[in-house]
This record gives sequence, structure tokens and C-alpha cells, in this order.
Amino acid sequence: MKAPFPGGVYAITPAETDTDRLLERVEAALAGGISALQYREKTGDVALRHGQASELLALCRRHGVPLIVNDDVRLADLVGAAGVHLGAGDARLAEARILLGPDKYVGISCYQSLPLAREAEAGGADYVAFGSFYPSPSKPQAPLAPLELLRAARQALHVPIVAIGGITAENAAVLLENGADALAVISAIFDNPDARAAARQLNALFAWESEE
Repeated sequence: MKAPFPGGVYAITPAETDTDRLLERVEAALAGGISALQYREKTGDVALRHGQASELLALCRRHGVPLIVNDDVRLADLVGAAGVHLGAGDARLAEARILLGPDKYVGISCYQSLPLAREAEAGGADYVAFGSFYPSPSKPQAPLAPLELLRAARQALHVPIVAIGGITAENAAVLLENGADALAVISAIFDNPDARAAARQLNALFAWESEE
């Protein structure tokens, strides 16, 4: 039986067609203590996606960190990833659960919608994600979610809550204070020349939280 989806720093891979470079950057983030990794690659190159996902899975397993595949249930199943993250227009949660089975994670993007999160939890999602909480370099047009959403979700839900969107070490603490269990980040780690140090800096927020 799988453990609950981990809180902490939930890193999302940047667009990177150079697999060796991607692995180097991810290994640095893993050394910095990220708790989960999501493989997000929008290219239509099936061979590239399969190869990268397979190598990332091996790397994550060495560090004891779950690899989640963004959007692609079939790819997650093929490589044996720890789970899949679904958003609007992706495979339905029930279909993902049937294909992946009960021991894999299925996460759902709920954007700015608590009703959508309630529906996801009722449908068997292992975690839900809300955002964007700050302007995001990867999705600059994304509507912003209010902090009140996190507080309401903390009261209403029993699954882990992931906050996403423009999160940095400087603006993240308020998200944890308002109910987030995990922080999903791309640029805060991978745009930093020292991904290991960037991950450690974000992790320090969770150490601080546990001492309060």
C-alpha cells in the first residue's frame, strides 16, 4: 500500500531536450532534498519522452523520491512511474486509476476551484494542486488564486494540498502558513545555477514550519 503523497518541495522539470543536462539538473535538485519530482515535457517526441522518463525514474528511485508524470497516463504506466498528474483536458481520474491501479499516485490540478478539489478527492485523488498563487514564468497568463482558497481547502479536504505558480523561497512561507503541504516549483530551482542550494533553501521553510 502506498504512503500518503509527501509534503515538501515538489519539483517540476523544465523543458530540456538534452537528456544528460536534464539528469544533471535533476540530480542536483534531488541532492538538495526535493520530496517529489514531476516530469513535464510537452514535446511530441515520444522516444525522447520515454527515454527521459525512464532515466529520471531510475534516478529518483536511487534517492527514494517518487516520479510523477505530467498529463500522460500511458507513459506513466509504460515506465512504471510512481503516478500521474492530471489537469484540464487530461485523462479522467477514474480512467487513470483503472490503468495505473491503487498503488500509484493520481494528482489533480484544481486551479482556483475548491468544488473541483472536492470532486477530485471524492473520486480518489491522492493530492490536489491549486494555483497560480503568484505570476508564473512558465504560465504568465494563468489567473491568480487567493490565499483564502488554501485556508478553505485546509478545512474542507483530507488529501495533501500542493500550491503552485511563481513560488520562490522569498514568497513561499505564507502559502505554508495558510495550509499548503507541498510547494510545486520549476524556475525557483531549475533557473538557479545551483539547483541543489535552491532546493535546500526551499526545504528550510519546511524545517522552520515543523518547529513552530
